[in-house]
Amino acid sequence: MRVLDAILREGSTVQAGKRLNMSQSAVSGALARLRHALKDELFVRHGNRLVPADYARSIELPLREELDRLAILFAPPSMFDPTTAEGTFRITASDFFAEMLMPALADLLRKQAPNIRAQLVDLVPSSYIDSLEKYHADLALIPNQPFPDWASSQPLFYSTFVVITRRSHPQLTAAGLRPGEIVPMELFCEIGHVLFSPEGNFSAMGDAALARVGRRRKVMMTLPVFSGVCRAVAESDLIALVPRQLAERVASQIGLETYYPPMPIEPPLIIAVWHRRSTSSPLHRWIRERIIGLMRPLNEGERTAIA
Repeated sequence: MRVLDAILREGSTVQAGKRLNMSQSAVSGALARLRHALKDELFVRHGNRLVPADYARSIELPLREELDRLAILFAPPSMFDPTTAEGTFRITASDFFAEMLMPALADLLRKQAPNIRAQLVDLVPSSYIDSLEKYHADLALIPNQPFPDWASSQPLFYSTFVVITRRSHPQLTAAGLRPGEIVPMELFCEIGHVLFSPEGNFSAMGDAALARVGRRRKVMMTLPVFSGVCRAVAESDLIALVPRQLAERVASQIGLETYYPPMPIEPPLIIAVWHRRSTSSPLHRWIRERIIGLMRPLNEGERTAIA
């Protein structure tokens, strides 16, 4: 079962062997036995990859769920002591969390679990949920979206958007605007924008909100990380829409001012997602609960900001 699952995930007996710490020949032998026992080819070769046949594809999700159930069933009972526990916890998320989570998590682990390491890795562009599989991550921090049956989730916070500009932005200053005010629609659409887009798209939630009121903005640049967006705005006359929590954290550090957009933007709900097989893991549960606790305060004040 584990061999079949690994080949389904990796598309290669070599990579499946690495995943399972088995030799390629041992994986190939197990696959031959599977084909004989199940009376099905299971995979066909396409270039350098093994592509699942119809039967293998049909049992992929039920097989994964069964393996997750068995992993929980046979997990040895143990008392989790964070002060002596060892391990690595991998989080997949945007660089928003490099600023908003990782410093606090670093301090927490240093004080409470000094032998546990944390990693923050990129998201898979265009398919954030796949980051759990591709990067073997323990937790994904992403906007709310449909996710597979093998995943569990927990809501974290709503993320409203604000407009960031450099200090004393000439066009906003000439219009008599002060930080914290709403940027007029004409000015908002006239000034060039920097857009956060890991995929390199020239439109996002802000553009959809503008389209609903029959307007368009002028996106002049896209960047795959929020840190780059903030830096580009701080050193130019471009502006950007970014999460309010991030803007408040970095504004004074790099010379930004914040305003509100002229159109309503539905704030996305940010959630934590993980494999269901990890739900009962003592280490996973302990760190997951700490991360959720660190993120929950970001939701404070959102109702006021949304209104």
